[in-house]
Amino acid sequence: MLAWDDVLYKCACVQSGRLVGRGQAPPPTPPRLLPLLSQAFTALDRVSVLSEALPYLQRFRGKTVVVKYGGAAMVDPSLKAGVVNDLVLLATVGIRPVLVHGGGPEINSWLKRLGIEPEFKNGLRVTDGATMEVVEMVLGGRVNKGLVTLIQQAGGSAVGLCGKDAGLIAARQMVEREIGFVGDITSIAPSLLSTLVASGYIPVVASVAADEHGQALNVNADTAAGEIAAALSAEKLILMTDVPGVLRDKDDVATKFAELSIAETRGLVGDGVIAGGMIPKVECCVRCLAQGVAAAHIIDGRAKHSLLLELLTDEGVGTMITG
Repeated sequence: MLAWDDVLYKCACVQSGRLVGRGQAPPPTPPRLLPLLSQAFTALDRVSVLSEALPYLQRFRGKTVVVKYGGAAMVDPSLKAGVVNDLVLLATVGIRPVLVHGGGPEINSWLKRLGIEPEFKNGLRVTDGATMEVVEMVLGGRVNKGLVTLIQQAGGSAVGLCGKDAGLIAARQMVEREIGFVGDITSIAPSLLSTLVASGYIPVVASVAADEHGQALNVNADTAAGEIAAALSAEKLILMTDVPGVLRDKDDVATKFAELSIAETRGLVGDGVIAGGMIPKVECCVRCLAQGVAAAHIIDGRAKHSLLLELLTDEGVGTMITG
Protein backbone atom coordinates (compact mmCIF):
# COMPACT_ATOMS: atom_id res chain seq x y z
CA MET A 1 0.00 0.00 0.00
CA LEU A 2 1.29 3.47 -0.87
CA ALA A 3 1.95 6.07 1.78
CA TRP A 4 0.25 9.45 1.48
CA ASP A 5 3.47 11.21 0.46
CA ASP A 6 4.04 8.53 -2.21
CA VAL A 7 0.60 9.26 -3.64
CA LEU A 8 1.27 12.98 -3.75
CA TYR A 9 4.66 12.29 -5.28
CA LYS A 10 3.12 10.20 -8.06
CA CYS A 11 0.32 12.70 -8.64
CA ALA A 12 2.97 15.37 -9.14
CA CYS A 13 4.68 13.09 -11.65
CA VAL A 14 1.40 12.58 -13.49
CA GLN A 15 0.87 16.33 -13.60
CA SER A 16 4.26 16.71 -15.31
CA GLY A 17 3.51 13.91 -17.76
CA ARG A 18 6.13 11.46 -16.53
CA LEU A 19 6.72 8.85 -13.84
CA VAL A 20 10.19 8.74 -12.29
CA GLY A 21 11.94 6.44 -9.84
CA ARG A 22 11.62 6.98 -6.12
CA GLY A 23 15.29 7.92 -5.86
CA GLN A 24 14.96 10.72 -8.40
CA ALA A 25 13.83 14.26 -7.69
CA PRO A 26 10.12 14.64 -8.50
CA PRO A 27 8.78 17.52 -10.54
CA PRO A 28 7.28 20.38 -8.48
CA THR A 29 3.98 19.44 -6.87
CA PRO A 30 1.20 21.83 -8.00
CA PRO A 31 0.86 24.28 -5.10
CA ARG A 32 -2.90 23.79 -4.71
CA LEU A 33 -2.88 19.99 -4.96
CA LEU A 34 -2.30 19.09 -1.30
CA PRO A 35 -5.04 21.24 0.28
CA LEU A 36 -7.54 20.22 -2.38
CA LEU A 37 -6.81 16.53 -1.94
CA SER A 38 -7.02 16.91 1.81
CA GLN A 39 -10.48 18.44 1.47
CA ALA A 40 -11.70 15.83 -1.01
CA PHE A 41 -10.96 12.64 0.93
CA THR A 42 -11.09 11.32 4.48
CA ALA A 43 -7.85 10.08 6.05
CA LEU A 44 -8.76 6.43 5.45
CA ASP A 45 -9.66 7.02 1.81
CA ARG A 46 -6.62 9.04 0.74
CA VAL A 47 -4.13 6.24 0.15
CA SER A 48 -6.41 3.65 -1.44
CA VAL A 49 -8.44 6.05 -3.58
CA LEU A 50 -5.52 8.07 -4.90
CA SER A 51 -3.35 5.04 -5.65
CA GLU A 52 -6.33 3.54 -7.46
CA ALA A 53 -6.80 6.88 -9.24
CA LEU A 54 -3.29 6.98 -10.67
CA PRO A 55 -4.04 5.15 -13.96
CA TYR A 56 -7.13 7.30 -14.46
CA LEU A 57 -5.11 10.46 -13.88
CA GLN A 58 -2.65 9.26 -16.49
CA ARG A 59 -5.40 8.30 -18.94
CA PHE A 60 -7.40 11.52 -18.66
CA ARG A 61 -4.56 14.02 -18.36
CA GLY A 62 -5.02 16.60 -21.12
CA LYS A 63 -8.51 15.27 -21.98
CA THR A 64 -11.68 17.36 -21.90
CA VAL A 65 -14.53 16.37 -19.56
CA VAL A 66 -17.86 18.21 -19.89
CA VAL A 67 -19.90 18.31 -16.68
CA LYS A 68 -23.55 19.30 -16.59
CA TYR A 69 -24.32 20.74 -13.18
CA GLY A 70 -27.82 21.11 -11.80
CA GLY A 71 -30.39 19.86 -9.35
CA ALA A 72 -29.92 19.73 -5.57
CA ALA A 73 -26.16 20.11 -5.88
CA MET A 74 -26.77 23.71 -7.01
CA VAL A 75 -29.00 24.52 -4.03
CA ASP A 76 -27.13 23.03 -1.07
CA PRO A 77 -24.10 25.24 -0.24
CA SER A 78 -21.97 22.34 1.02
CA LEU A 79 -22.68 20.26 -2.09
CA LYS A 80 -21.92 23.25 -4.29
CA ALA A 81 -18.59 23.81 -2.55
CA GLY A 82 -17.73 20.13 -2.98
CA VAL A 83 -18.46 20.16 -6.71
CA VAL A 84 -16.40 23.31 -7.19
CA ASN A 85 -13.44 21.86 -5.27
CA ASP A 86 -13.64 18.66 -7.30
CA LEU A 87 -13.57 20.63 -10.56
CA VAL A 88 -10.54 22.61 -9.41
CA LEU A 89 -8.80 19.42 -8.32
CA LEU A 90 -9.36 17.88 -11.76
CA ALA A 91 -7.98 20.98 -13.45
CA THR A 92 -4.99 20.98 -11.10
CA VAL A 93 -3.96 17.44 -12.08
CA GLY A 94 -4.20 18.20 -15.81
CA ILE A 95 -7.77 17.22 -16.74
CA ARG A 96 -9.71 19.88 -18.66
CA PRO A 97 -13.22 20.37 -17.21
CA VAL A 98 -15.97 22.39 -18.89
CA LEU A 99 -18.97 23.19 -16.67
CA VAL A 100 -22.44 23.61 -18.21
CA HIS A 101 -25.21 24.63 -15.84
CA GLY A 102 -28.91 25.23 -15.57
CA GLY A 103 -30.57 26.92 -12.62
CA GLY A 104 -34.23 26.01 -12.43
CA PRO A 105 -34.76 26.59 -8.68
CA GLU A 106 -33.10 30.02 -8.84
CA ILE A 107 -35.18 30.97 -11.89
CA ASN A 108 -38.39 29.91 -10.12
CA SER A 109 -37.43 31.93 -7.05
CA TRP A 110 -36.89 35.11 -9.06
CA LEU A 111 -40.04 34.62 -11.12
CA LYS A 112 -42.08 34.42 -7.93
CA ARG A 113 -40.38 37.54 -6.56
CA LEU A 114 -41.49 39.35 -9.69
CA GLY A 115 -45.03 38.01 -9.49
CA ILE A 116 -44.66 35.61 -12.42
CA GLU A 117 -45.95 32.08 -11.84
CA PRO A 118 -43.62 29.40 -13.30
CA GLU A 119 -45.39 27.23 -15.88
CA PHE A 120 -44.33 23.94 -17.45
CA LYS A 121 -45.71 21.91 -20.33
CA ASN A 122 -44.52 18.32 -20.88
CA GLY A 123 -41.54 18.96 -18.65
CA LEU A 124 -40.42 22.11 -20.50
CA ARG A 125 -40.58 25.61 -19.06
CA VAL A 126 -43.11 27.83 -20.80
CA THR A 127 -40.98 30.86 -21.57
CA ASP A 128 -42.80 34.03 -22.58
CA GLY A 129 -40.96 37.31 -23.11
CA ALA A 130 -40.95 38.32 -19.44
CA THR A 131 -39.85 34.86 -18.33
CA MET A 132 -37.05 34.81 -20.93
CA GLU A 133 -35.68 38.06 -19.54
CA VAL A 134 -35.56 36.51 -16.07
CA VAL A 135 -34.00 33.27 -17.38
CA GLU A 136 -31.24 35.17 -19.16
CA MET A 137 -30.63 37.47 -16.19
CA VAL A 138 -30.50 34.64 -13.63
CA LEU A 139 -28.58 32.02 -15.64
CA GLY A 140 -26.15 34.34 -17.40
CA GLY A 141 -25.74 36.66 -14.42
CA ARG A 142 -26.36 35.56 -10.87
CA VAL A 143 -25.87 31.79 -11.24
CA ASN A 144 -23.05 31.90 -13.78
CA LYS A 145 -20.97 34.56 -12.07
CA GLY A 146 -21.63 32.98 -8.69
CA LEU A 147 -20.06 29.73 -9.92
CA VAL A 148 -17.12 31.59 -11.45
CA THR A 149 -16.50 33.33 -8.13
CA LEU A 150 -16.58 30.04 -6.21
CA ILE A 151 -14.10 28.43 -8.61
CA GLN A 152 -11.78 31.42 -8.31
CA GLN A 153 -12.00 31.28 -4.51
CA ALA A 154 -11.13 27.57 -4.60
CA GLY A 155 -7.93 28.35 -6.49
CA GLY A 156 -9.08 27.73 -10.05
CA SER A 157 -9.28 30.05 -13.06
CA ALA A 158 -12.77 30.28 -14.54
CA VAL A 159 -14.45 32.24 -17.33
CA GLY A 160 -18.23 32.67 -17.36
CA LEU A 161 -20.11 32.47 -20.66
CA CYS A 162 -23.56 31.91 -22.07
CA GLY A 163 -24.51 30.45 -25.42
CA LYS A 164 -24.70 33.91 -26.97
CA ASP A 165 -20.99 34.58 -26.48
CA ALA A 166 -19.00 34.11 -29.70
CA GLY A 167 -22.05 32.35 -31.16
CA LEU A 168 -21.32 29.39 -28.89
CA ILE A 169 -24.83 27.86 -28.96
CA ALA A 170 -27.14 28.51 -31.90
CA ALA A 171 -30.74 27.36 -31.71
CA ARG A 172 -34.13 27.64 -33.39
CA GLN A 173 -37.31 28.46 -31.54
CA MET A 174 -39.53 25.42 -30.99
CA VAL A 175 -42.64 27.23 -32.22
CA GLU A 176 -44.49 23.97 -32.87
CA ARG A 177 -44.67 23.25 -29.13
CA GLU A 178 -46.21 26.59 -28.24
CA ILE A 179 -43.99 27.11 -25.21
CA GLY A 180 -42.50 30.48 -26.08
CA PHE A 181 -38.80 31.24 -26.31
CA VAL A 182 -37.52 27.68 -25.90
CA GLY A 183 -34.85 26.56 -28.32
CA ASP A 184 -33.73 23.40 -30.08
CA ILE A 185 -29.93 23.50 -30.51
CA THR A 186 -28.84 23.62 -34.15
CA SER A 187 -25.08 24.10 -33.87
CA ILE A 188 -22.15 24.64 -31.50
CA ALA A 189 -19.18 26.93 -32.24
CA PRO A 190 -16.51 25.45 -29.93
CA SER A 191 -13.45 27.53 -30.85
CA LEU A 192 -13.67 29.87 -27.85
CA LEU A 193 -14.09 26.95 -25.45
CA SER A 194 -11.14 25.14 -27.06
CA THR A 195 -8.96 28.21 -26.58
CA LEU A 196 -9.99 28.59 -22.95
CA VAL A 197 -9.41 24.97 -21.93
CA ALA A 198 -6.08 24.88 -23.75
CA SER A 199 -5.06 27.95 -21.75
CA GLY A 200 -5.93 26.36 -18.41
CA TYR A 201 -9.28 28.02 -17.77
CA ILE A 202 -12.47 26.30 -16.63
CA PRO A 203 -15.30 27.55 -18.88
CA VAL A 204 -18.62 27.95 -17.07
CA VAL A 205 -21.46 27.94 -19.61
CA ALA A 206 -25.03 29.06 -18.95
CA SER A 207 -27.66 27.27 -21.05
CA VAL A 208 -28.98 30.32 -22.91
CA ALA A 209 -28.72 30.28 -26.71
CA ALA A 210 -29.58 32.67 -29.54
CA ASP A 211 -31.39 32.23 -32.84
CA GLU A 212 -30.27 33.68 -36.16
CA HIS A 213 -31.85 37.03 -35.28
CA GLY A 214 -30.13 37.26 -31.89
CA GLN A 215 -33.25 36.37 -29.90
CA ALA A 216 -32.33 34.72 -26.61
CA LEU A 217 -33.70 31.18 -26.22
CA ASN A 218 -33.91 28.92 -23.20
CA VAL A 219 -32.30 25.55 -24.00
CA ASN A 220 -32.10 22.34 -22.02
CA ALA A 221 -28.82 22.24 -20.06
CA ASP A 222 -28.40 18.46 -20.48
CA THR A 223 -28.74 18.81 -24.25
CA ALA A 224 -26.37 21.78 -24.31
CA ALA A 225 -23.75 19.83 -22.35
CA GLY A 226 -24.05 16.85 -24.68
CA GLU A 227 -23.73 18.95 -27.83
CA ILE A 228 -20.76 20.85 -26.38
CA ALA A 229 -19.07 17.56 -25.45
CA ALA A 230 -19.51 16.31 -29.01
CA ALA A 231 -18.25 19.56 -30.56
CA LEU A 232 -15.14 19.49 -28.34
CA SER A 233 -14.50 15.77 -28.99
CA ALA A 234 -14.56 15.39 -25.22
CA GLU A 235 -13.45 12.22 -23.51
CA LYS A 236 -16.49 12.22 -21.25
CA LEU A 237 -19.87 13.78 -20.62
CA ILE A 238 -21.04 13.71 -17.01
CA LEU A 239 -24.62 14.59 -16.09
CA MET A 240 -25.02 15.44 -12.40
CA THR A 241 -28.62 14.67 -11.43
CA ASP A 242 -30.79 13.98 -8.38
CA VAL A 243 -30.83 10.21 -8.91
CA PRO A 244 -28.06 7.61 -8.42
CA GLY A 245 -28.03 6.64 -12.10
CA VAL A 246 -30.17 4.46 -14.35
CA LEU A 247 -32.25 2.10 -12.18
CA ARG A 248 -34.15 -1.03 -13.19
CA ASP A 249 -36.53 -0.28 -10.32
CA LYS A 250 -36.80 3.45 -9.72
CA ASP A 251 -37.51 2.85 -6.04
CA ASP A 252 -34.54 0.53 -5.42
CA VAL A 253 -31.01 1.96 -5.56
CA ALA A 254 -29.63 -1.59 -5.51
CA THR A 255 -30.96 -2.07 -9.07
CA LYS A 256 -28.69 0.61 -10.53
CA PHE A 257 -26.91 -0.27 -13.76
CA ALA A 258 -23.16 0.36 -13.43
CA GLU A 259 -22.60 0.27 -17.20
CA LEU A 260 -24.78 0.14 -20.30
CA SER A 261 -24.16 0.04 -24.04
CA ILE A 262 -26.13 2.19 -26.47
CA ALA A 263 -28.07 -0.90 -27.57
CA GLU A 264 -28.89 -1.86 -23.98
CA THR A 265 -29.96 1.70 -23.20
CA ARG A 266 -32.32 1.81 -26.18
CA GLY A 267 -33.72 -1.56 -25.15
CA LEU A 268 -34.48 -0.31 -21.64
CA VAL A 269 -36.28 2.72 -23.09
CA GLY A 270 -38.30 0.46 -25.36
CA ASP A 271 -39.20 -1.81 -22.45
CA GLY A 272 -40.33 1.13 -20.33
CA VAL A 273 -37.61 0.59 -17.70
CA ILE A 274 -36.14 3.99 -18.54
CA ALA A 275 -39.06 6.42 -18.42
CA GLY A 276 -40.09 9.96 -17.58
CA GLY A 277 -37.36 12.53 -17.05
CA MET A 278 -34.60 9.96 -17.49
CA ILE A 279 -35.45 9.50 -21.19
CA PRO A 280 -34.11 12.88 -22.39
CA LYS A 281 -30.99 12.37 -20.28
CA VAL A 282 -30.10 9.02 -21.83
CA GLU A 283 -31.04 10.31 -25.29
CA CYS A 284 -28.59 13.16 -24.74
CA CYS A 285 -25.92 10.63 -23.76
CA VAL A 286 -26.59 8.43 -26.79
CA ARG A 287 -26.42 11.41 -29.18
CA CYS A 288 -23.04 12.56 -27.92
CA LEU A 289 -21.66 9.01 -28.01
CA ALA A 290 -22.76 8.71 -31.63
CA GLN A 291 -20.76 11.87 -32.34
CA GLY A 292 -17.52 10.52 -30.89
CA VAL A 293 -17.57 11.14 -27.13
CA ALA A 294 -15.95 8.10 -25.49
CA ALA A 295 -18.34 7.69 -22.55
CA ALA A 296 -21.29 9.40 -20.88
CA HIS A 297 -22.10 9.16 -17.18
CA ILE A 298 -25.23 9.83 -15.13
CA ILE A 299 -24.36 10.39 -11.47
CA ASP A 300 -26.00 11.61 -8.28
CA GLY A 301 -24.92 15.19 -7.62
CA ARG A 302 -26.27 14.89 -4.08
CA ALA A 303 -23.58 12.34 -3.16
CA LYS A 304 -20.39 13.85 -1.75
CA HIS A 305 -17.56 13.98 -4.31
CA SER A 306 -19.50 11.83 -6.79
CA LEU A 307 -17.65 13.49 -9.66
CA LEU A 308 -14.23 12.33 -8.44
CA LEU A 309 -15.48 8.89 -7.47
CA GLU A 310 -17.02 8.32 -10.90
CA LEU A 311 -13.95 9.47 -12.79
CA LEU A 312 -11.09 8.19 -10.67
CA THR A 313 -12.16 4.88 -9.11
CA ASP A 314 -12.71 1.40 -10.51
CA GLU A 315 -16.28 1.04 -9.25
CA GLY A 316 -17.61 4.53 -9.96
CA VAL A 317 -20.85 5.68 -8.37
CA GLY A 318 -23.29 6.19 -11.25
CA THR A 319 -24.17 4.68 -14.62
CA MET A 320 -21.68 4.80 -17.49
CA ILE A 321 -23.02 4.53 -21.03
CA THR A 322 -20.61 3.60 -23.81
CA GLY A 323 -20.83 2.90 -27.52
